[in-house]
Amino acid sequence: MPGPLLDTLHGANVKPRPLWLMRQAGRYLPEYRELRASKGGFLELVYDSPAAAEITLQPLRRFGFDGAILFSDILIVPHAMGQGLAFLEGEGPRLSPRLVDRSLAELNAVPARLAPIYETVRLVKAELGRAQTLLGFAGAPWTVATYMVAGEGSRDQHVTREIAYRDPAAFAAIVAAIVEVTVDYLSGQIAAGAEAVQVFEEVARGLAPPDEGRPGLQRVGGRGFTRTARALIRTEVRVGLRDLACEHAALFVPADGNDSTIGTSGGESPFE
Repeated sequence: MPGPLLDTLHGANVKPRPLWLMRQAGRYLPEYRELRASKGGFLELVYDSPAAAEITLQPLRRFGFDGAILFSDILIVPHAMGQGLAFLEGEGPRLSPRLVDRSLAELNAVPARLAPIYETVRLVKAELGRAQTLLGFAGAPWTVATYMVAGEGSRDQHVTREIAYRDPAAFAAIVAAIVEVTVDYLSGQIAAGAEAVQVFEEVARGLAPPDEGRPGLQRVGGRGFTRTARALIRTEVRVGLRDLACEHAALFVPADGNDSTIGTSGGESPFE
């Protein structure tokens, strides 16, 4: 039975309207912190499917939310594409080798790294009430590319912008590879039981509109380009939904890199 969250994603006028804070609730709960300490670190939790499922469910036990947000991270995609991934205490994620230094062709993909995420989805789905929606996600191509190129987060993404200017063909190849893996990843989440998946940008807000700035960046790093990449993911995943007989699932993508505006087709948000 669809719940209020999934009904809203499909366009129903649900009252009260769902409120989405865009965060994985629970990372400050004492039960989460205790479990994380016992496992040794964030990435260990993500790849431990029973632990990740438990963390996903903890906020629902406390607060009775309408939906559960998968406990994972957007950088699982580059990890599956062959980059090393580590979360350093007090510093954040680090990816190696950086694609500013090495070629994409030098990476050896490890698609098996996605399997524990799918198992987490299955475990959570088995525990949810019939009216509770399981939400999966992946990072959008520009955001993921900025981490893959620079090897870490950045305030202005200057390293990635430089690559986009200097070698647009190489940067386009990076984004195309991200799109391909992301389509498979989201489709796998849905096949495992996710009822809605989100593709979101963390850092695209500062990109120039497509009719401004240097032509090279317009093609590979401007908003027009990022919209095209996200639209390709949306199209390919929807084709996969038909193949999986999962047309009930919802896919939503930001229209302009601002996650306060999200709709099932990149339009008006159904959420408060």
